[in-house]
Amino acid sequence: MKILVLQHVDVEHPGIFREFFKADGWTWDTVELDAGETVPDVSAYDMMVVMGGPQDVWQEDKYPWLIAEKAAIRKFVVDLGRPYLGICLGHQLLAAAIGGEVALGKTPEVGLLTVKQTQAGLNDPIFRGISDPIDVLQWHGAEVVSLPDDAHVLASSDACAVQAFRYRDNAYGFQFHVEIMDQTVADWAAIPIYAQALDVALGKGAAGRLKSEVAERLPAFNRTAKTIYDNFKSALRPA
Repeated sequence: MKILVLQHVDVEHPGIFREFFKADGWTWDTVELDAGETVPDVSAYDMMVVMGGPQDVWQEDKYPWLIAEKAAIRKFVVDLGRPYLGICLGHQLLAAAIGGEVALGKTPEVGLLTVKQTQAGLNDPIFRGISDPIDVLQWHGAEVVSLPDDAHVLASSDACAVQAFRYRDNAYGFQFHVEIMDQTVADWAAIPIYAQALDVALGKGAAGRLKSEVAERLPAFNRTAKTIYDNFKSALRPA
């Protein structure tokens, strides 16, 4: 498998998934869109992974490269029908690319929270072997508010109705973060807009507390990530 990874800030990368890719002998090319790099010909790749970032999908005036990115996602997912995994902003970009709608959420979600699987999620292979509800790390202010008919909501929370969804049989989006590693909270808390969201949601000095809480539960988070990864492979490449 040759993977195209699209990033929007250098510290928000595939995280633990890079270890899974290496173990499987998969290779990947990373495009850092916020640094001015451009999306290559997506037809040369077997899979696309799109990560989070401080941008919003509608900020095309401020970040013109979002236009080309959404077009590339649509070509890869809709026209080519190839495997796609989107996390946070990558989840929202998938929704926008297939005709859904993304808007500011009424209640930002930041910190360790839970999401509950929908009936479709309980029946979907992506969550096979994962407990319900799911403990997750959240760090977002925008959310998917509508999806086309050929997309299915797989998980929700009280504050955000679309926490995970599947589009057709080849693409998945996750609003929550499954890729986290031991340095994730510290790296993200160094980004001013992320630090501000953290302080607003959890109070001053929240970064240190959250880092400790994540470290304590990191083995469980990483097991969830590996299960989702294995399920993703099995669903898209059946034996």
